[in-house]
Amino acid sequence: MIAVTIVLGVFVGISLGLLGGGGSILTVPLLAYVGGMDAKPAIATSLLVVGVTSAIGAITHARAGRVRWRIAVLFGAAAMAGAYAGGRLARFIPGTVLLVAFAVIMIAAGVAVLRGRKNTTATDGDQALPLVKIALLGGAVGLISGLVGAGGGFLLVPALALLAGLPMPAAVGTSLVVISMQSFAGFAGHLANDHFDWRPAGLVIAAAVLGVLIGGRLVAFVDATTLRKLFGWFVLLMASVILAEETRPAIGATAGGLTLIAAGVYITCRRTTHCPLRRLLGEPQLSAAAAQT
Repeated sequence: MIAVTIVLGVFVGISLGLLGGGGSILTVPLLAYVGGMDAKPAIATSLLVVGVTSAIGAITHARAGRVRWRIAVLFGAAAMAGAYAGGRLARFIPGTVLLVAFAVIMIAAGVAVLRGRKNTTATDGDQALPLVKIALLGGAVGLISGLVGAGGGFLLVPALALLAGLPMPAAVGTSLVVISMQSFAGFAGHLANDHFDWRPAGLVIAAAVLGVLIGGRLVAFVDATTLRKLFGWFVLLMASVILAEETRPAIGATAGGLTLIAAGVYITCRRTTHCPLRRLLGEPQLSAAAAQT
């Protein structure tokens, strides 16, 4: 199972390299259900993996000038405080509750991935920053990250774009810095509570880093929109698996069935002129000519 976990860790890294985020949402179920870890060690290990891989991604963006360091420090400081508090608070919450909460986060992430990212009209992100809002939102995102082990990029990117007025490339680069900061802080909170096994964490990190490097090279050869859609549906299905494992099988089966139905409706909608689901995902309606092609 360790070998399988390492191989899947490479695929998690590849998804991170291709999508610029999102792959970390798979780390907790990978460690819990494939690696056989208990919920809390899996969450702690996930935070360490997310922190290292995000830091590597942030270096690439920083070299390209896509990191706004002032905003990253302000948002990251609040997120670190929240993540550390979340890591310490996790000792009082049953592992099953944490995994169910993680499944809810996965559903939100899957929907966010399917909807995609909207560009902003800002060009510099140097306007007066809403410090109170940044502190509150950073602390909240960090708290969620520290509790359930998710990087929170699907929350951070739109927050940085809307609150700080960053263009999308800068929002992505800055979010990776924040994710790295809050992930390390959340890991420190968990480390203060429980014994940590460094060996499997090191193996998964090495596999994920290798995957990130591979994914970065594959970007030029893969259609990003198609990959993002497939990943979004896959995350929703993984959330169904967690719900089935941690609650009742009927609940997970229902969630999985609804996901498959929604995916079927979405595929069907790609060939029709009017579709309510396309509006939900933030996509324009097709013209009659486009629907026939």
